[in-house]
Amino acid sequence: MRPFVYTANPSRVIFGSGTINQLADEVKRLGLNKPLVLSTPEQTQHASSVEALLSSAGIISAGQFNNATMHTPLDVTERALALVKEKGADGVISIGGGSTIGLGKAIALRTDLPQIVIPTTYAGSEMTPIIGQTENGVKTTQSTPKVLPEVVIYDVDFTMSLPPMLSATSGVNAIAHAVEALYAQNGNPVIDLMAEEGIRALARSLPVIVDKPADPEARSDALYGAWLCATCLGLVGMSVHHKLCHVLGGTFNLPHADTHTIVLPHALAYNAPKVPDAMAKIARTLGTPDAVEGLNVLLTKLKVKRGLKEVGMPEDGIDKAADLAVKNPYWNPRPIERAGIREVIRRAWAGERAKADI
Repeated sequence: MRPFVYTANPSRVIFGSGTINQLADEVKRLGLNKPLVLSTPEQTQHASSVEALLSSAGIISAGQFNNATMHTPLDVTERALALVKEKGADGVISIGGGSTIGLGKAIALRTDLPQIVIPTTYAGSEMTPIIGQTENGVKTTQSTPKVLPEVVIYDVDFTMSLPPMLSATSGVNAIAHAVEALYAQNGNPVIDLMAEEGIRALARSLPVIVDKPADPEARSDALYGAWLCATCLGLVGMSVHHKLCHVLGGTFNLPHADTHTIVLPHALAYNAPKVPDAMAKIARTLGTPDAVEGLNVLLTKLKVKRGLKEVGMPEDGIDKAADLAVKNPYWNPRPIERAGIREVIRRAWAGERAKADI
């Protein structure tokens, strides 16, 4: 067995159906008296439900901030911080997907306030010490334990209303975390097991959700898989797939989950020649002889968009994205070469079927 180092991130995870009812106990356990509730404008109703639940337990929140925004723009963070100060909030409760969780992390980074997170998608930010922030159209990331939530409450009930297409892309976003974990520079056997199980759970549940969105077993399976994949992302490094998605999302303001979904098979195709063991494991979890083709088949089943041009990226942005992607690259098993990276982006922009011939 290869030598390895395994370090687990500290976190408290509560998983199940109806687990939101444990929120007040967790607030009290952390010694919070006036938490601020965060959400996007679309999930204000969920934020109000959280406030009502706290109120019934005698906890008065510091109010709501409902303007969490994709890619965590700095100006939104500054407005939320002003409200934290004005209301004297002593913690944050983030209910939503990556946009809301990212805002909670941005607040924690600057204030050290404790976080309780209630994910409503499969994106996985809640399990990682990674934060991405956007300023002047440029998205940067950093990793620090300061942004790790203290408590994560996975309540399957909050994912039941997640639209089928968003469920699909959010789930593939989670799969991307596990795929890159399988060839991460600091990977280890424990992460490999979690990554394989996470991919397997999502690959079997997402097609069911697309056809039968209210299937409780599939929803539970998908959230379980998403937790495993997110845990992988939180414990090992990222490679070219995540670098590309950070560049594309931050530069062109593309939807996060769609971008991950479109780029994943092409990024894997780029790395395929250098990671035969990871390719074999991914293929096995997908039940196919070839990992790249297995992803192609899965995305076809999910009926998701396959081209960046479909989600708002201009064709004349391909070269700009390639230039940014090779600047300060993340570690990658295959050397980052501009010509190859440009071809990955071009194929992803055009919506071509991924092939490991780059």
